[in-house]
Amino acid sequence: MKNFLNCDISELSFKKVKDEISNISIAKNYKCKQLIDIIEILLNDKRKNVSSLGKHLQKELNAYLGEVERVNSMYEFDKSFEGYKCVAGVDEVGRGPLAGPIVACAVVLDLNILEEDLILYLNDSKKLNSAKREELAEVIKEKALAYNIGISSSYEIDEKGISFSNNKIFLDACNSLKVKPDLVLSDGYLVKNIKIDNKAVIKGDTKSACIAAASILAKVYRDELMKEYALKYPYYDFENNMGYGTQKHIDGLKKYGKCAIHRDSFLTKILSNDF
Repeated sequence: MKNFLNCDISELSFKKVKDEISNISIAKNYKCKQLIDIIEILLNDKRKNVSSLGKHLQKELNAYLGEVERVNSMYEFDKSFEGYKCVAGVDEVGRGPLAGPIVACAVVLDLNILEEDLILYLNDSKKLNSAKREELAEVIKEKALAYNIGISSSYEIDEKGISFSNNKIFLDACNSLKVKPDLVLSDGYLVKNIKIDNKAVIKGDTKSACIAAASILAKVYRDELMKEYALKYPYYDFENNMGYGTQKHIDGLKKYGKCAIHRDSFLTKILSNDF
């Protein structure tokens, strides 16, 4: 950026200016005064196309600063519970599908980090596309102090019920963490019979960094399982619907019947109406 600032931008072609701007990393330079100076120079350029580059760069910077502020507030939320040194977040995915397991994940993040080390774009996994979830999952696994998956099969869901299975995997995920938390934040409702202090957070995957991280890891883990099942049971479009009752899934059930990972207790109405 120094070399760019030392140039007379008015003497550079639009293409040259655009190429130079494309090499600027907002993530690496969002705190640099030089970035503000470059934006100001671009905005003041008499050429409309160059000025528009300044507007675009300013928009990118504002968006990045907003994301830093949003995620920082999620970390601060997790730190706001006084008297606790180690906080975990737990969340599940897969309560509603007609097939496949229900999966939970518990995550302990390092909450005492510098702003530049925040895991940006943490959010409710449903608000992220699959590529972003997979990208974030790798970052979370790399940066988390600990994480652990709990899983309950379709057979167990039929045998014990979805509520029992949901709570069981919360317990499994939290109790086997390598770093033991003294507080567990759970999304939506309390975990029954947990021996660790527990607080429920409504819409926790949008408020808590640890819960959001758990939501993403659980979703990515379960999606990968369902893609593997899709190879074994190719008639239900599992690779796209992840076991939920889409039309292609229902059509597969009508034509081929259920498979080993279907939840019989979830198919009662469908079976009675359509078979």
